[in-house]
Amino acid sequence: MTESKNPYGKRPGGGISLPEEYRPTPSVKNRNVYFGGMEHLGPGEMRISFLGSTPWPPTRSQAGTSMLVELGQKADQPRRFFFDLGNGSVKNAIALQVPPALINDIFISHLHSDHFADLPYSYPFTAWGGRWTPLRVYGPSGRTPELGTKSMVKHMKKMLAWHEDNFDVNPIGDGYEIEVTEFDWKDEGGICYDQDGVVVRHWPRSHVKDGASAFRLDWEEYDLSFVWTGDGRPDEKTAHYGAGADVFVSEGQMDTPALQALKFGMPEDIMKYVLDTSHTMYYAAGYLFDKVQPRIAAINHYEAGGGATDAESIAEIRSHWKGLFMWGGPDCQILNVTKDAIWAREAAMPEGAAVASLDPRWMMPEGAPLPDKMKLPQPKLQREDQQEQFVRDMEIDPHLYYPADVDRPLIQNWPEEGMYLDPREMLAARGIDPDADDDADE
Repeated sequence: MTESKNPYGKRPGGGISLPEEYRPTPSVKNRNVYFGGMEHLGPGEMRISFLGSTPWPPTRSQAGTSMLVELGQKADQPRRFFFDLGNGSVKNAIALQVPPALINDIFISHLHSDHFADLPYSYPFTAWGGRWTPLRVYGPSGRTPELGTKSMVKHMKKMLAWHEDNFDVNPIGDGYEIEVTEFDWKDEGGICYDQDGVVVRHWPRSHVKDGASAFRLDWEEYDLSFVWTGDGRPDEKTAHYGAGADVFVSEGQMDTPALQALKFGMPEDIMKYVLDTSHTMYYAAGYLFDKVQPRIAAINHYEAGGGATDAESIAEIRSHWKGLFMWGGPDCQILNVTKDAIWAREAAMPEGAAVASLDPRWMMPEGAPLPDKMKLPQPKLQREDQQEQFVRDMEIDPHLYYPADVDRPLIQNWPEEGMYLDPREMLAARGIDPDADDDADE
Protein backbone atom coordinates (compact mmCIF):
# COMPACT_ATOMS: atom_id res chain seq x y z
CA MET A 1 0.00 0.00 0.00
CA THR A 2 1.32 3.47 -0.95
CA GLU A 3 1.80 5.75 2.03
CA SER A 4 -0.39 8.87 1.99
CA LYS A 5 1.76 11.99 1.86
CA ASN A 6 1.07 15.72 1.76
CA PRO A 7 2.70 16.80 -1.53
CA TYR A 8 3.00 20.44 -0.49
CA GLY A 9 4.98 20.18 2.73
CA LYS A 10 4.06 19.67 6.38
CA ARG A 11 2.18 21.99 8.66
CA PRO A 12 -0.31 19.96 10.71
CA GLY A 13 -3.63 21.74 10.94
CA GLY A 14 -2.33 24.62 8.84
CA GLY A 15 -3.64 23.69 5.41
CA ILE A 16 -2.17 21.72 2.54
CA SER A 17 -0.22 24.47 0.78
CA LEU A 18 0.13 27.22 3.41
CA PRO A 19 3.69 27.81 4.67
CA GLU A 20 4.59 29.14 8.10
CA GLU A 21 5.08 32.64 6.70
CA TYR A 22 1.44 32.82 5.64
CA ARG A 23 0.36 35.14 8.44
CA PRO A 24 -0.73 38.79 8.80
CA THR A 25 1.85 41.50 8.18
CA PRO A 26 2.32 44.44 10.59
CA SER A 27 -0.12 46.84 8.90
CA VAL A 28 -3.04 44.39 8.86
CA LYS A 29 -5.86 45.54 11.13
CA ASN A 30 -8.61 43.19 9.98
CA ARG A 31 -7.30 39.75 9.12
CA ASN A 32 -10.24 38.81 6.91
CA VAL A 33 -11.22 42.04 5.14
CA TYR A 34 -9.27 45.03 3.86
CA PHE A 35 -10.85 48.45 4.29
CA GLY A 36 -9.28 50.92 1.87
CA GLY A 37 -7.44 53.84 3.43
CA MET A 38 -7.48 52.35 6.94
CA GLU A 39 -4.09 50.64 7.08
CA HIS A 40 -0.87 52.65 7.02
CA LEU A 41 1.96 50.79 5.30
CA GLY A 42 5.21 51.16 7.18
CA PRO A 43 8.72 50.86 5.75
CA GLY A 44 9.49 47.42 4.39
CA GLU A 45 5.91 46.42 3.62
CA MET A 46 4.44 46.00 0.15
CA ARG A 47 0.74 45.85 -0.70
CA ILE A 48 -0.62 44.63 -4.03
CA SER A 49 -4.21 45.38 -4.96
CA PHE A 50 -5.71 43.57 -7.95
CA LEU A 51 -7.83 46.42 -9.32
CA GLY A 52 -8.99 44.52 -12.40
CA SER A 53 -8.67 40.91 -13.44
CA THR A 54 -10.25 40.07 -16.81
CA PRO A 55 -9.45 40.61 -20.48
CA TRP A 56 -13.00 40.10 -21.79
CA PRO A 57 -15.84 40.25 -21.08
CA PRO A 58 -16.02 42.74 -18.21
CA THR A 59 -18.44 41.63 -15.53
CA ARG A 60 -19.81 43.04 -12.30
CA SER A 61 -16.99 41.28 -10.45
CA GLN A 62 -14.16 41.70 -12.98
CA ALA A 63 -12.88 44.91 -14.57
CA GLY A 64 -10.06 45.18 -17.11
CA THR A 65 -6.62 44.11 -15.95
CA SER A 66 -4.77 46.31 -13.47
CA MET A 67 -2.57 45.90 -10.40
CA LEU A 68 -1.51 48.54 -7.90
CA VAL A 69 1.78 48.02 -6.06
CA GLU A 70 2.19 50.19 -2.94
CA LEU A 71 5.43 50.49 -0.98
CA GLY A 72 5.32 51.63 2.62
CA GLN A 73 7.34 54.56 3.87
CA LYS A 74 7.35 56.96 6.80
CA ALA A 75 5.17 59.42 4.88
CA ASP A 76 1.39 59.43 5.08
CA GLN A 77 0.97 58.02 1.57
CA PRO A 78 2.84 55.00 0.16
CA ARG A 79 4.73 55.05 -3.11
CA ARG A 80 2.43 53.76 -5.84
CA PHE A 81 2.99 51.97 -9.13
CA PHE A 82 0.16 50.90 -11.43
CA PHE A 83 0.77 47.95 -13.73
CA ASP A 84 -1.76 48.27 -16.56
CA LEU A 85 -4.93 50.32 -16.19
CA GLY A 86 -7.71 48.33 -17.82
CA ASN A 87 -11.32 49.35 -18.29
CA GLY A 88 -13.17 49.87 -15.02
CA SER A 89 -10.11 49.47 -12.82
CA VAL A 90 -9.97 53.10 -11.68
CA LYS A 91 -13.36 52.84 -9.99
CA ASN A 92 -11.86 50.14 -7.80
CA ALA A 93 -8.85 52.33 -6.97
CA ILE A 94 -11.27 55.09 -5.94
CA ALA A 95 -13.28 52.67 -3.79
CA LEU A 96 -10.03 51.61 -2.10
CA GLN A 97 -9.47 55.30 -1.24
CA VAL A 98 -6.51 55.88 -3.51
CA PRO A 99 -6.48 59.68 -3.92
CA PRO A 100 -7.17 60.51 -7.59
CA ALA A 101 -4.42 63.13 -7.56
CA LEU A 102 -1.93 60.37 -6.73
CA ILE A 103 -2.85 57.98 -9.55
CA ASN A 104 0.44 58.13 -11.41
CA ASP A 105 3.42 56.05 -12.57
CA ILE A 106 1.47 53.78 -14.90
CA PHE A 107 3.31 50.89 -16.55
CA ILE A 108 1.54 49.50 -19.62
CA SER A 109 2.53 45.99 -20.69
CA HIS A 110 1.11 46.31 -24.21
CA LEU A 111 -1.48 48.27 -26.15
CA HIS A 112 -4.48 45.97 -26.07
CA SER A 113 -7.29 48.17 -24.79
CA ASP A 114 -8.10 45.93 -21.82
CA HIS A 115 -4.70 46.97 -20.44
CA PHE A 116 -4.95 50.76 -20.76
CA ALA A 117 -8.58 51.76 -21.47
CA ASP A 118 -8.95 53.68 -18.19
CA LEU A 119 -5.99 55.90 -19.05
CA PRO A 120 -7.93 58.28 -21.36
CA TYR A 121 -10.86 58.19 -18.96
CA SER A 122 -8.98 59.00 -15.76
CA TYR A 123 -6.19 61.26 -17.01
CA PRO A 124 -8.19 64.52 -17.41
CA PHE A 125 -10.23 63.92 -14.27
CA THR A 126 -7.18 63.33 -12.06
CA ALA A 127 -5.65 66.55 -13.42
CA TRP A 128 -8.87 68.34 -12.47
CA GLY A 129 -8.86 66.61 -9.08
CA GLY A 130 -5.55 67.95 -7.82
CA ARG A 131 -2.90 66.19 -9.90
CA TRP A 132 -1.42 69.46 -11.12
CA THR A 133 1.82 67.79 -12.14
CA PRO A 134 2.53 65.68 -15.26
CA LEU A 135 1.23 62.15 -15.62
CA ARG A 136 4.00 59.56 -15.95
CA VAL A 137 3.40 56.66 -18.33
CA TYR A 138 5.83 53.85 -19.18
CA GLY A 139 5.36 51.40 -22.02
CA PRO A 140 6.97 49.56 -24.94
CA SER A 141 7.77 50.76 -28.41
CA GLY A 142 6.24 48.99 -31.39
CA ARG A 143 7.61 47.53 -34.58
CA THR A 144 7.10 51.01 -36.07
CA PRO A 145 6.86 54.37 -34.25
CA GLU A 146 3.12 54.53 -34.96
CA LEU A 147 2.61 51.34 -32.93
CA GLY A 148 4.39 52.46 -29.76
CA THR A 149 3.27 53.95 -26.46
CA LYS A 150 4.29 57.51 -27.41
CA SER A 151 2.08 57.40 -30.48
CA MET A 152 -0.84 56.01 -28.48
CA VAL A 153 -0.56 58.83 -25.93
CA LYS A 154 -0.20 61.46 -28.66
CA HIS A 155 -3.39 60.33 -30.39
CA MET A 156 -5.16 59.84 -27.07
CA LYS A 157 -4.60 63.52 -26.37
CA LYS A 158 -5.98 64.40 -29.80
CA MET A 159 -9.04 62.31 -29.06
CA LEU A 160 -9.48 64.24 -25.80
CA ALA A 161 -9.05 67.72 -27.33
CA TRP A 162 -12.64 68.79 -26.58
CA HIS A 163 -12.43 67.43 -23.04
CA GLU A 164 -9.10 69.14 -22.34
CA ASP A 165 -10.23 72.53 -23.65
CA ASN A 166 -13.44 72.27 -21.66
CA PHE A 167 -11.58 71.48 -18.44
CA ASP A 168 -9.08 74.30 -19.03
CA VAL A 169 -11.51 76.60 -17.24
CA ASN A 170 -10.38 74.78 -14.06
CA PRO A 171 -7.09 74.82 -12.13
CA ILE A 172 -5.15 72.17 -14.08
CA GLY A 173 -1.57 73.41 -13.81
CA ASP A 174 0.71 70.94 -15.59
CA GLY A 175 -1.79 68.10 -15.16
CA TYR A 176 -2.32 67.78 -18.90
CA GLU A 177 1.35 67.12 -19.52
CA ILE A 178 2.22 63.46 -20.01
CA GLU A 179 5.79 62.28 -19.60
CA VAL A 180 6.08 59.11 -21.66
CA THR A 181 8.98 56.75 -21.09
CA GLU A 182 8.89 54.52 -24.16
CA PHE A 183 11.42 51.73 -23.94
CA ASP A 184 12.62 49.46 -26.71
CA TRP A 185 10.37 46.41 -26.66
CA LYS A 186 13.31 44.25 -27.76
CA ASP A 187 15.41 45.05 -24.69
CA GLU A 188 15.91 42.09 -22.39
CA GLY A 189 16.18 43.18 -18.78
CA GLY A 190 16.22 46.87 -19.71
CA ILE A 191 15.53 49.40 -16.95
CA CYS A 192 12.62 51.78 -17.49
CA TYR A 193 12.45 53.16 -13.92
CA ASP A 194 15.21 53.67 -11.35
CA GLN A 195 14.47 56.10 -8.52
CA ASP A 196 15.07 56.11 -4.78
CA GLY A 197 15.87 52.43 -4.53
CA VAL A 198 13.07 51.12 -6.76
CA VAL A 199 14.01 49.60 -10.12
CA VAL A 200 11.59 48.39 -12.79
CA ARG A 201 12.92 46.13 -15.54
CA HIS A 202 11.21 44.85 -18.67
CA TRP A 203 11.61 42.16 -21.31
CA PRO A 204 9.73 41.12 -24.47
CA ARG A 205 6.89 38.63 -24.59
CA SER A 206 5.42 36.63 -27.47
CA HIS A 207 1.86 37.91 -27.82
CA VAL A 208 1.06 37.67 -31.55
CA LYS A 209 2.45 41.13 -32.32
CA ASP A 210 5.80 42.76 -31.50
CA GLY A 211 5.52 45.26 -28.66
CA ALA A 212 4.36 43.24 -25.63
CA SER A 213 6.41 43.31 -22.43
CA ALA A 214 6.68 41.97 -18.90
CA PHE A 215 7.81 43.90 -15.82
CA ARG A 216 9.74 43.24 -12.64
CA LEU A 217 9.79 45.75 -9.77
CA ASP A 218 12.62 45.43 -7.24
CA TRP A 219 12.45 47.39 -3.98
CA GLU A 220 16.13 47.13 -3.33
CA GLU A 221 16.28 48.58 0.19
CA TYR A 222 14.03 45.82 1.51
CA ASP A 223 14.83 43.10 -1.03
CA LEU A 224 11.20 42.69 -2.13
CA SER A 225 10.09 42.11 -5.70
CA PHE A 226 6.96 41.89 -7.86
CA VAL A 227 6.62 40.48 -11.39
CA TRP A 228 3.80 40.98 -13.87
CA THR A 229 4.20 38.93 -17.02
CA GLY A 230 1.67 40.82 -19.11
CA ASP A 231 0.13 38.71 -21.87
CA GLY A 232 2.02 36.17 -23.90
CA ARG A 233 3.11 32.63 -24.54
CA PRO A 234 5.24 30.88 -21.88
CA ASP A 235 8.92 31.60 -22.43
CA GLU A 236 12.33 31.05 -20.86
CA LYS A 237 13.10 34.78 -20.56
CA THR A 238 10.18 35.21 -18.18
CA ALA A 239 11.44 32.31 -16.10
CA HIS A 240 14.91 33.90 -16.07
CA TYR A 241 13.95 37.48 -15.19
CA GLY A 242 11.22 36.42 -12.80
CA ALA A 243 13.42 34.00 -10.86
CA GLY A 244 13.11 34.26 -7.11
CA ALA A 245 10.50 37.03 -7.11
CA ASP A 246 8.51 37.41 -3.92
CA VAL A 247 5.29 37.84 -5.92
CA PHE A 248 5.01 36.43 -9.44
CA VAL A 249 1.79 37.23 -11.32
CA SER A 250 1.11 35.55 -14.64
CA GLU A 251 -1.74 35.94 -17.04
CA GLY A 252 -3.54 32.67 -17.56
CA GLN A 253 -6.07 30.87 -19.69
CA MET A 254 -7.75 27.50 -19.24
CA ASP A 255 -6.67 24.80 -21.67
CA THR A 256 -10.18 23.34 -21.78
CA PRO A 257 -11.48 24.39 -25.22
CA ALA A 258 -14.02 21.54 -25.37
CA LEU A 259 -15.56 22.61 -22.07
CA GLN A 260 -15.48 26.29 -23.05
CA ALA A 261 -17.21 25.46 -26.33
CA LEU A 262 -20.02 23.82 -24.36
CA LYS A 263 -20.28 26.62 -21.78
CA PHE A 264 -19.71 29.71 -23.89
CA GLY A 265 -20.69 28.63 -27.40
CA MET A 266 -17.31 29.47 -28.92
CA PRO A 267 -16.16 26.88 -31.49
CA GLU A 268 -13.47 24.65 -30.01
CA ASP A 269 -10.87 25.30 -32.72
CA ILE A 270 -11.17 29.08 -32.28
CA MET A 271 -10.44 28.69 -28.58
CA LYS A 272 -7.42 26.52 -29.39
CA TYR A 273 -6.18 29.07 -31.93
CA VAL A 274 -6.39 31.96 -29.44
CA LEU A 275 -4.66 29.95 -26.73
CA ASP A 276 -1.95 28.59 -28.97
CA THR A 277 -0.97 31.94 -30.51
CA SER A 278 -1.40 34.38 -27.66
CA HIS A 279 -1.59 33.13 -24.11
CA THR A 280 -0.18 31.15 -21.19
CA MET A 281 -2.28 28.10 -20.37
CA TYR A 282 -2.63 27.20 -16.72
CA TYR A 283 -0.43 24.15 -17.24
CA ALA A 284 2.29 26.51 -18.49
CA ALA A 285 1.68 29.02 -15.70
CA GLY A 286 2.20 26.27 -13.14
CA TYR A 287 5.33 25.21 -14.98
CA LEU A 288 6.66 28.79 -14.87
CA PHE A 289 5.81 29.09 -11.18
CA ASP A 290 7.82 25.98 -10.49
CA LYS A 291 10.83 27.31 -12.39
CA VAL A 292 10.62 30.79 -10.82
CA GLN A 293 9.95 29.57 -7.26
CA PRO A 294 8.25 32.73 -5.96
CA ARG A 295 7.08 33.04 -2.38
CA ILE A 296 3.56 33.37 -3.78
CA ALA A 297 2.26 32.91 -7.33
CA ALA A 298 -0.90 34.46 -8.75
CA ILE A 299 -3.00 34.38 -11.88
CA ASN A 300 -4.54 37.58 -13.20
CA HIS A 301 -6.14 38.46 -16.56
CA TYR A 302 -8.48 35.49 -16.72
CA GLU A 303 -12.18 34.81 -17.24
CA ALA A 304 -13.99 33.35 -14.25
CA GLY A 305 -16.33 30.73 -15.60
CA GLY A 306 -17.94 29.15 -12.55
CA GLY A 307 -17.21 26.16 -10.39
CA ALA A 308 -16.47 23.67 -13.15
CA THR A 309 -13.89 25.85 -14.88
CA ASP A 310 -12.38 26.98 -11.55
CA ALA A 311 -11.81 23.35 -10.54
CA GLU A 312 -10.17 22.57 -13.87
CA SER A 313 -8.00 25.68 -13.62
CA ILE A 314 -6.63 24.77 -10.20
CA ALA A 315 -5.97 21.21 -11.33
CA GLU A 316 -3.98 22.45 -14.32
CA ILE A 317 -1.90 24.83 -12.20
CA ARG A 318 -1.27 22.20 -9.53
CA SER A 319 0.03 19.76 -12.11
CA HIS A 320 3.35 21.62 -11.67
CA TRP A 321 3.11 24.16 -8.85
CA LYS A 322 2.74 22.97 -5.26
CA GLY A 323 3.46 26.26 -3.52
CA LEU A 324 1.44 29.22 -2.28
CA PHE A 325 -1.05 30.45 -4.89
CA MET A 326 -3.89 32.97 -5.22
CA TRP A 327 -6.27 34.34 -7.86
CA GLY A 328 -6.22 38.02 -8.77
CA GLY A 329 -9.99 38.01 -9.06
CA PRO A 330 -12.72 38.66 -8.42
CA ASP A 331 -11.45 42.23 -8.31
CA CYS A 332 -9.84 43.80 -5.26
CA GLN A 333 -7.98 40.86 -3.84
CA ILE A 334 -5.35 42.34 -1.52
CA LEU A 335 -1.90 40.91 -0.86
CA ASN A 336 0.40 42.22 1.87
CA VAL A 337 4.07 41.19 1.79
CA THR A 338 7.05 41.73 4.06
CA LYS A 339 10.32 39.83 4.09
CA ASP A 340 8.98 37.25 6.54
CA ALA A 341 5.18 37.28 6.10
CA ILE A 342 2.52 37.12 3.39
CA TRP A 343 -1.21 37.67 3.85
CA ALA A 344 -4.07 37.67 1.31
CA ARG A 345 -7.58 39.05 1.79
CA GLU A 346 -10.45 40.50 -0.15
CA ALA A 347 -11.31 44.18 0.12
CA ALA A 348 -14.67 45.42 1.39
CA MET A 349 -15.95 47.45 -1.55
CA PRO A 350 -18.56 50.14 -0.91
CA GLU A 351 -20.94 50.54 -3.84
CA GLY A 352 -20.86 54.33 -3.87
CA ALA A 353 -17.52 55.25 -2.34
CA ALA A 354 -16.59 58.91 -2.36
CA VAL A 355 -13.06 59.87 -3.34
CA ALA A 356 -10.36 60.23 -0.71
CA SER A 357 -10.36 63.75 0.75
CA LEU A 358 -7.83 66.10 -0.81
CA ASP A 359 -4.86 66.65 1.47
CA PRO A 360 -2.88 69.85 0.79
CA ARG A 361 0.30 68.25 2.15
CA TRP A 362 0.44 66.04 -0.97
CA MET A 363 1.11 69.17 -3.02
CA MET A 364 4.15 70.19 -1.01
CA PRO A 365 7.76 69.07 -1.53
CA GLU A 366 8.72 66.45 1.03
CA GLY A 367 9.77 68.09 4.29
CA ALA A 368 8.62 71.57 3.27
CA PRO A 369 6.70 73.55 5.91
CA LEU A 370 2.98 73.98 5.39
CA PRO A 371 2.22 77.54 4.21
CA ASP A 372 -0.66 79.65 5.47
CA LYS A 373 -2.15 79.72 2.00
CA MET A 374 -1.61 77.97 -1.33
CA LYS A 375 -2.44 79.47 -4.68
CA LEU A 376 -4.35 77.24 -7.11
CA PRO A 377 -3.08 76.98 -10.69
CA GLN A 378 -4.54 79.71 -12.89
CA PRO A 379 -6.96 78.32 -15.52
CA LYS A 380 -5.80 78.70 -19.10
CA LEU A 381 -9.23 79.59 -20.47
CA GLN A 382 -12.42 81.29 -19.35
CA ARG A 383 -15.82 80.09 -20.38
CA GLU A 384 -16.17 83.03 -22.76
CA ASP A 385 -13.05 81.91 -24.62
CA GLN A 386 -14.71 78.73 -25.88
CA GLN A 387 -18.47 79.29 -25.84
CA GLU A 388 -20.76 81.48 -27.92
CA GLN A 389 -22.73 84.13 -26.02
CA PHE A 390 -26.08 82.88 -27.34
CA VAL A 391 -25.51 79.52 -25.64
CA ARG A 392 -25.10 81.23 -22.27
CA ASP A 393 -28.14 83.39 -23.00
CA MET A 394 -30.23 80.20 -23.20
CA GLU A 395 -29.61 79.45 -19.52
CA ILE A 396 -32.52 79.81 -17.10
CA ASP A 397 -32.23 82.68 -14.63
CA PRO A 398 -30.99 81.08 -11.37
CA HIS A 399 -33.30 83.31 -9.32
CA LEU A 400 -36.20 81.34 -10.77
CA TYR A 401 -35.13 78.01 -9.33
CA TYR A 402 -33.23 78.99 -6.17
CA PRO A 403 -35.48 79.62 -3.16
CA ALA A 404 -34.88 83.14 -1.82
CA ASP A 405 -33.24 81.94 1.40
CA VAL A 406 -30.60 79.86 -0.42
CA ASP A 407 -30.05 82.05 -3.46
CA ARG A 408 -26.40 82.94 -3.91
CA PRO A 409 -24.19 84.76 -6.41
CA LEU A 410 -22.77 82.51 -9.12
CA ILE A 411 -19.03 82.17 -9.62
CA GLN A 412 -18.62 81.86 -13.36
CA ASN A 413 -15.35 83.73 -13.85
CA TRP A 414 -12.04 82.87 -12.24
CA PRO A 415 -10.76 85.94 -10.37
CA GLU A 416 -7.74 87.62 -11.92
CA GLU A 417 -6.00 87.72 -8.57
CA GLY A 418 -6.43 83.94 -8.33
CA MET A 419 -7.94 81.57 -5.79
CA TYR A 420 -6.24 80.27 -2.68
CA LEU A 421 -6.51 77.28 -0.38
CA ASP A 422 -6.16 77.54 3.37
CA PRO A 423 -4.39 74.23 4.08
CA ARG A 424 -4.72 74.46 7.86
CA GLU A 425 -8.43 75.07 7.60
CA MET A 426 -8.80 72.09 5.26
CA LEU A 427 -6.94 69.82 7.66
CA ALA A 428 -8.75 71.11 10.75
CA ALA A 429 -12.08 70.29 9.08
CA ARG A 430 -10.90 66.67 9.00
CA GLY A 431 -9.73 66.68 12.61
CA ILE A 432 -6.02 66.78 11.68
CA ASP A 433 -3.47 68.91 13.49
CA PRO A 434 -0.87 69.64 10.81
CA ASP A 435 1.70 70.57 13.47
CA ALA A 436 1.42 67.29 15.39
CA ASP A 437 4.17 64.68 15.02
CA ASP A 438 1.76 61.79 14.45
CA ASP A 439 -0.57 63.47 11.98
CA ALA A 440 -0.63 60.74 9.34
CA ASP A 441 -4.15 60.67 7.93
CA GLU A 442 -4.84 57.16 6.76
